[in-house]
Amino acid sequence: MDLYLFNLINQFALKWEWLDVLAIFLAEFLQYFLLFGLFLFLVKDFKKYLRMIIEAVLSAFLARFVIVSFIRWILPRLRPFITNNVNLLFEYSGSAFPSGHAAFFFAVATVVYLYNKKIGALFYLSSILIVLARVFSGVHWPSDILAGAVVGILSGYAIYKVSDYNVSNK
Repeated sequence: MDLYLFNLINQFALKWEWLDVLAIFLAEFLQYFLLFGLFLFLVKDFKKYLRMIIEAVLSAFLARFVIVSFIRWILPRLRPFITNNVNLLFEYSGSAFPSGHAAFFFAVATVVYLYNKKIGALFYLSSILIVLARVFSGVHWPSDILAGAVVGILSGYAIYKVSDYNVSNK
């Protein structure tokens, strides 16, 4: 199933230059716009959004640098372009499973969503575009993305709930 879904998405890479450029932008550069968007919350209303920003950063750190790193250490997985003949747009090193990008950005999106549904939905959509572009580009399997997204969502929700519990019990 993983190979089937991967081929379904990756088959369109290297067919149209404009689509490849778009995929590279989404996979490699959209993330910086998301982080800038997170920063804009502080500019808009520092006091109101500071807690959200701290929770988003903590959950992203927990997801990407603690949980994903641990899983990669015990379950390393080669990237698609290493084990298969794929349409590769750029190379990326390290283990593929789970996706660090998915974990990081779904953690951020989850926290933002729990504070602001409308902007959070935009963060989720952007996260989906980032991770689909990484499959399209040949650097991740769909299951890498799914696992990373689950890690990110659970991390975001956990940090939000722990923070909420600590604030309400003061």
